[in-house]
This record gives sequence, C-alpha cells and structure tokens, in this order.
Amino acid sequence: GLRACAAVDALLEVNAIDTLLSNFILPLQGDDIATADHRVHCSLNINTETGRLSARRPNLQNQPALEKDRYKIRKAFTADVAAGNTLIVADYGQLELRLLAHMAKCVSMREAFELGGDFHSRTAFGMYDYIQAAVARGECLLEWDYPNGDPPPVPLVKDKFGSERRKAKVLNFSIAYGKTAHGLMKDFGTDLQEAQETVDRWYADRKEVKEWQERQRDFAKKEGFVTTLLGRRRKLPGIKDGSHMARGHAQRAAINTPIQGAAADVATAAMISIARCQKLKDLRWTLLLQVHDEVILEGPKETAEEAQRLVLECMERPFDGQNPLTVDLNVDSNIADTWYEAK
Repeated sequence: GLRACAAVDALLEVNAIDTLLSNFILPLQGDDIATADHRVHCSLNINTETGRLSARRPNLQNQPALEKDRYKIRKAFTADVAAGNTLIVADYGQLELRLLAHMAKCVSMREAFELGGDFHSRTAFGMYDYIQAAVARGECLLEWDYPNGDPPPVPLVKDKFGSERRKAKVLNFSIAYGKTAHGLMKDFGTDLQEAQETVDRWYADRKEVKEWQERQRDFAKKEGFVTTLLGRRRKLPGIKDGSHMARGHAQRAAINTPIQGAAADVATAAMISIARCQKLKDLRWTLLLQVHDEVILEGPKETAEEAQRLVLECMERPFDGQNPLTVDLNVDSNIADTWYEAK
C-alpha cells in the first residue's frame, strides 16, 4: 500500500543521490586531477570510431543534465571571477538533425529549419492531421515569439499536444540513428503495429531520409566502411560476414556514423577556428573545453560581448569562415560566471 510506495520512492531517491555522488561528485575530488593552477584538467581522446571527442579522468563531458542536477554541480565550474573573468558557453542547436537534412537533401526538414521555431512541434504538426486542423481552427499555435513578454492567446502545440510532440522528438533523434519500429516499441510503450504506423508517418514527409539511409546501408555492404563529412572512415566488417547481431549493429552504424561524425567534424572545425582567431587572442579569451556540440571559453568580463560575437561567427561559419552546408548552423550562447548559470 502507501508504505510500500513510500519505501520504493525512498529507494529511488537514494539511488539517484548515489548516482550523482559516484558518477559526478567523487570523480572531481580525486588527487590525480589536482593541479598547481587549481583547475580540473581532463584527458580528451580523439581516437574514437566517429571522431567525436571523449573525455576521462574526469569525464567533464558527462555532467548531469540541469533537471537532474539536484546539487547544481555545474556551479562548481566557475570563471576566475577574482581576476575579472567570466565564461562564454555556446552550443549548436539541433546540429545532428540539421546535418541529416543536409546529407539526405530532405526538403521538408530544410524548410522547417528555415522557418525556425520549435522543430519538434513542426514535426508533430506534419505527422498528425488533427494537429494541423487544430492550428487551422486557431485552437493552438505552432509557436509564439512573446512580444513584450505577452503570453500566447491560445495554447502552443507543445502544450496542447505534448504526447504527440514527445513522440515526434523521439522519432527525430531515433530515426536519425537508424532505430526501427522494433526498437521504438519500448520507447513509446506501444505494440509493434502502432510503433510502425508512427514511424511511417514520420517518413511520409521525409522520403529523402529513408532513401539516404538505404543508400548508406548499400554502400557499407559493398565497401565495408562509411565516411563522415570531412572523409573520416569507419570500417564496418560485421556488415558483410558477422553474426545477425553484428550485422544489425553495423547497419545502424552505417546510418549514425556519418551524422555523428559530421557533427564532430563541424565542432572540431569550430574549435580550430576559435583557437586561430587573432581577435579573440587579443581580447585574452581562451577555449577551455568542448562538450560535443558545445564550447566553453573564459576571458575578461569587459570584452565578453565582443568575444561572444566572434565565437558565434567562428561556429556559424567554421570552415575557413564559410558554411558550405545547405542548412544554417544555429548557435545559442550565454555569458555567465558559472557553467550552471550559462546553461
């Protein structure tokens, strides 16, 4: 009864606290990471399968999400405020989905990104006729730019059709990584037929994505490898003569490696662009860390706004000052004294 529920809740609470302590707090207190400059330095590994950087000792790329960060661990990561410094934290918005739209030449995804706003709500809008009808009748809005801080006159799609938007969000990321209806059954809590119908709705307006995925699998089967945006190869020997499980893993890798690898290519190019920017050097700004789609810099507070503008330029046009992609690279950024406040 109620006592059993309370006991289960308490157990879940203890497990959540233990996870934070063992995975995030204690690794930051080890003697092996203490340095003379009173900073935490991790080791970055560039030799990964997709080119995406990984970190260890400690894994600074694996800090808790804000909604799970009950101890506000990111507040411990602070600029040298006493020296008059602050942080710039900038990250790409929906980078991997934008790269999927570029590589698959998907018209509807490109148009959605050009229109801006809530991409996942737009996906749900395209998948469900009754959401389109509700918007057409004025019962809800796709988005609202809050002029003068005024609330929307009617609910937003993300509020009125939250369940459908969540499914659309799961699909956006899952399908990009080659997940099938079988894999999505558990995510949705439905049977195979309903999961397949939902997947079919997603593909209905994104046929180019399905065709691109099929081409990727065929190429991998023929050549035994796939490449990223800048030509990094990942060999997939299991796609030809491996076990059933190995072939399935390789087929998914044939789809997700070009996307994740392209995101790594973009992020790495942005890091190089930032590191080479003479104006940022003159302003005494330093790149501290890359967390996949995000970069963190530190520098004098009085030049933060100018430095922020330069960082955005480097990230939006990371390839020698150009963006050769068919989609814009959208970047969000904040200036704050701690990593927590910047998020």
